[in-house]
Amino acid sequence: MAEIREFRCVIGGCSLSGDGLIYTCPQHGELGTLDILYDYEALGASLDRDALAADRQANSWRYKALLPIAPDSPVPPLDVGWTPLYAAPRIAHALGVERAWIKDEGANPTGSLKDRASTLVLARALELGISTVSTASTGNAAAALAGLGAAVPQIDIVIFVPHNAPEAKVAQLLVYGATVLLVEGSYDDAFDLCMAYCAEEGWYSRNTGVNPFTTEGKKTVALEIAEQLRWGVPDVVAVSVGDGSIISGLHKGFFDLHRLGWIETVPRLIGVQAAGSAVLARAWHDGLEAQAIRRAPVTTVADSIASELPRDRAKALRAVRASEGAFVTVSDAEIVAAIPQLAQLSGVFAEPAAAATFAGAWQAVAAGLVDREESLCLLITGNGLKDVARARQAVSGGIRVAPSVEAARTALNRASAHG
Repeated sequence: MAEIREFRCVIGGCSLSGDGLIYTCPQHGELGTLDILYDYEALGASLDRDALAADRQANSWRYKALLPIAPDSPVPPLDVGWTPLYAAPRIAHALGVERAWIKDEGANPTGSLKDRASTLVLARALELGISTVSTASTGNAAAALAGLGAAVPQIDIVIFVPHNAPEAKVAQLLVYGATVLLVEGSYDDAFDLCMAYCAEEGWYSRNTGVNPFTTEGKKTVALEIAEQLRWGVPDVVAVSVGDGSIISGLHKGFFDLHRLGWIETVPRLIGVQAAGSAVLARAWHDGLEAQAIRRAPVTTVADSIASELPRDRAKALRAVRASEGAFVTVSDAEIVAAIPQLAQLSGVFAEPAAAATFAGAWQAVAAGLVDREESLCLLITGNGLKDVARARQAVSGGIRVAPSVEAARTALNRASAHG
């Protein structure tokens, strides 16, 4: 395993030990999220990046030596990670950049990148001997925890979701057998209730932006991108942002690889926010620190990136600033339109929050944040089947015809004539 050197507070630089349950810095409270740091010199001396090529383990545990889990610790049995990285020349041509790739996280067991965090948190719970793990979520993190937890019978899963979460996502939780509480309020209300209940009951909280092990799980997507590109990296990686935990995990993964000397540079990170949920983008644009961000009402079709007060805001702002990246915002109309655009150019079907990445890539290129000679990776965080209703808004209902060849020919000719 990667032996933990310290837990370091993002806000104050406070150093903490990692005994037992640990979430945020006691001195800096909820804003004081923690980095898990290692002895990178010792890791670099003991590990060989090229030896990974011989590892036939096609999941995120191929990187166990770079994760804070003991080598002999049990892990959830479902295969998470090692998702496809597709070369996307038509996307590159459409955007007007040199090269493009799509990292398709919808191929994970429950259809989103959030599986990466859940598998690590569950492994940590098994190490600690904790029998109940809980999270608050608008859907994807909850599905990830419920689905992976269903394969770990010694752990019970309790989920807090806002009452208006998409029905398809709530159905996933119930199918997996999780206990589901529909909170009459926003995601942030569900988050606060989950944290309070976990504290009272001694449950392990998987909550994003609080549990530092979630960042370590999500960083594996960066490790994969680098390995799949033979230890090169794109000039830019774009990803949608809500709570800020995915872009934070991306940065941590590239940061670790750079410290190990396995990659030459850290890609610039472009964070894409929905215009109706854009407190991080506004803070970045105005030069504000995380401490100055205040809770704000949100409205967006992209429920997975709707957050009134991003919990990983300090790490997210750092990720963009340290990588010399940027934030962009996109409208709901642009997000919905991007779903079929992305699918028709690449064959990858994205839920609204994931399609926002593609919509944001257009904005970034148009604003000169990505040069025409550069390469770009789009991190597509969730499968479109999670929210089919939104996808239907962007496409027609098909062509109705009588059951005859002539009727079909006439209809197709008419459709072709109308372009």
